[in-house]
Parts: sequence; structure tokens; C-alpha cells
Amino acid sequence: MIELSYDADARELPCLEIIEKMELLSSKACLAHGIASAEISLSFVAPGEMREMNAAHRGVDAVTDVLSFPLYDDIGAGGVDAGADGAPMILGDIVICTERAYEQAGEYGHGIDRELTYLFVHGLLHLLGYDHETDGERARMRAAEERVLAEG
Repeated sequence: MIELSYDADARELPCLEIIEKMELLSSKACLAHGIASAEISLSFVAPGEMREMNAAHRGVDAVTDVLSFPLYDDIGAGGVDAGADGAPMILGDIVICTERAYEQAGEYGHGIDRELTYLFVHGLLHLLGYDHETDGERARMRAAEERVLAEG
């Protein structure tokens, strides 16, 4: 389940069809990682708020496209109970800067729906324990992004 929130200064929210696609992709990705049911907070924010969050949490004073705040550090290593008791596992928060998503959609020559979906999947994989600090991690994460996006 995705819980939505948005900054009043952010550009418009994605259409319901895209939110439903994000929910479907998150369900499939979670099931592939042994998580039967999950809850994710998804927020859409304006550049100013994203810049503040990036500075506060990563020490980077710049606008970024997506930030993820996993509830667990060791979920990818299997160190967390995957919600087998039937209750949704709360994975964490994904924050997307809608203005940056529109800019990137133009830069990459594809639609905003594709860009928002990609940013969501990227953030989701961070919640599931993926990272891209090394070349090996980057390749593993990119392959996972492609797998998840292909299911949508």
C-alpha cells in the first residue's frame, strides 16, 4: 500500500493510473524479496523542500530527483522479518521532486509518467536494500530496476 502526500508548491501529482502502476510494481518487487505485504510513504515535493531534505539528510546542498528513507538498514541482507504475520511491513519513505522529474523527462526524451515510475522504482529498491555506491552495486541495482520496470 502506498500512502501519498504532497507539498502544495510541487507540480501536479501523477494520475491515478500511474499511482496504481507504482502500487503494482511495489507489490511484485516486494513479493520477489519475500515480503508479502508492504506499506510505503510516497511524497511529492517542490525543489526547495527537496534541497532542504537533501542538505539535512545527505549533506548535499542541491536539488535531487528522489530520496529514500528506509526503515531498515539490513533488509537486503535478510536481517529483517518480512512481515510473515500478515501485517504489512512498513518499508520507509520515498520522496520525489516533481519539478526535477519533469526536467529529466525532457532531458531523457520520454514522458513524465515513465520518469516518475522510474524514480519510484529506484527509491523502492533503496528501501529494499539496494545501493549504487560501487560499480558492482550500481550494476546490480540497474538490473533490478530493469526487471521491476519490465513487469509494469
